Amino acid sequence: MITNAVKNSHNTSLSAGGTDPEYFDWQEVWYPVHYVEDLDKTKPTPFTLLERDIVIWWEEKKHQWRVFEDQCPHRLAPLSQGRINEAGCLECPYHGWAFSGRGNCEIIPQQKEGGEAEKSSRATVKSLPTKVCQGLLFVYAGKVENAAQIPIPTVDVLDESSNEWVCLNTFRDLPYDALTLMENVLDASHIPYTHHRTVGNRANVSPVELEIVESGKWGFKGVWEEGPRKGTLGRQETTFMAPAMMWHDLTSKQFGRTLTVVYATPIRKGECRLFARFPFKFSSPFPKFFIQLSPRWYSHIGQNGVLEDDQIFLHHQERYLEAKGGSANFSKAFYLPTKADLFVFELRSWVNKYHAQLFPNATLGSALSSEILLDRYHSHTKKCSSCRTALKNLQRIKIGVIITTSAMLMIILLLLLILENLNIIGMIFMILSLPLGVISWLWLNQLEKQFYQGRETPPRNLSDN
Repeated sequence: MITNAVKNSHNTSLSAGGTDPEYFDWQEVWYPVHYVEDLDKTKPTPFTLLERDIVIWWEEKKHQWRVFEDQCPHRLAPLSQGRINEAGCLECPYHGWAFSGRGNCEIIPQQKEGGEAEKSSRATVKSLPTKVCQGLLFVYAGKVENAAQIPIPTVDVLDESSNEWVCLNTFRDLPYDALTLMENVLDASHIPYTHHRTVGNRANVSPVELEIVESGKWGFKGVWEEGPRKGTLGRQETTFMAPAMMWHDLTSKQFGRTLTVVYATPIRKGECRLFARFPFKFSSPFPKFFIQLSPRWYSHIGQNGVLEDDQIFLHHQERYLEAKGGSANFSKAFYLPTKADLFVFELRSWVNKYHAQLFPNATLGSALSSEILLDRYHSHTKKCSSCRTALKNLQRIKIGVIITTSAMLMIILLLLLILENLNIIGMIFMILSLPLGVISWLWLNQLEKQFYQGRETPPRNLSDN
């Protein structure tokens, strides 16, 4: 069972979205902003949450992640461009004002001895509540006094039986809204077509009869009795936890229990950060063993490819919907004649019923080019500790292959010039190493490209020949 639960000693008395039963406030929510393993404790990390620039940093004295508004109160310079100084404070890059974990200014280097300007409330930085749960850093965007009473969306079963699960995690900054992402991942019927040859197959298409079993301001729960792959995997349950989390829960005799958990953290209009978690509890121990052997960066390459299957058309789709009136007019903009679209209908109905349109006063910009939409480096690689490290190591190996192959070529030429009686077998092996070096470099070069850019043609559109 998965619930929206807080993993701390506080008793929760409020639900996400504020106290108004007819209005959902996107500010009054805990959002994940980073996997902790991808954060660097030695320097500040910038992020944008709900159009609000924030900075994430590690306060060593309190052993705690801190999140501030990314503006120094002095001259509004971004604190994320600064450093964590020798005293363990976040230091502004402009004039060296330094701040401790609660946002208090500890030093103003320019004032003379005995000055107390740092004690003014105007010298403090706005600090946001934080909590680490299940490897994710969550930030509360709303009123500080509400944070302890609002539940943090987590996957309970991962804590209750952690040794039985193996979990694949990824993230990526996506060029479309959080609601567009939620709509997409709630829709299981697109997988055989959109993700054909990645995680889907057109041969598995069948009628999708969805049902809603519970709904409210908190979100909704639904069920697909037959389940995917023509019923071979069993019943699938789906939960949308408003406003930015959903999961599919599937148990089969063949594979065991599989969850697909997605968070959509809103950055700004037309942009969100996806956190995808794939916990598996296999009926056999072997799949778990092999998954644990594979490095994160290797699975991220494949997962980025899956995201790119629909990245371009979702970027355009939400612009078409906006032009037709947005969520308020979705029932006319979309033609939804089958039960396969029931979860999409329920999501858009939830938006309208609780006045939960995201960034209602903003409009989407011009559509981006395919090259920008398929960028992997800026949307994932440089922000992922595993992929960033793998890329650096890969580039070092490429240089090593070039040096080694070049050195071998020089040795062969020298031997041919100075020796009259050559060892034929040894020379053959040395000569064969040259094309091996070239092939290795070409393979490494292709692998390197996958850290920078996605494929232009999705696998579903490749020829069957």
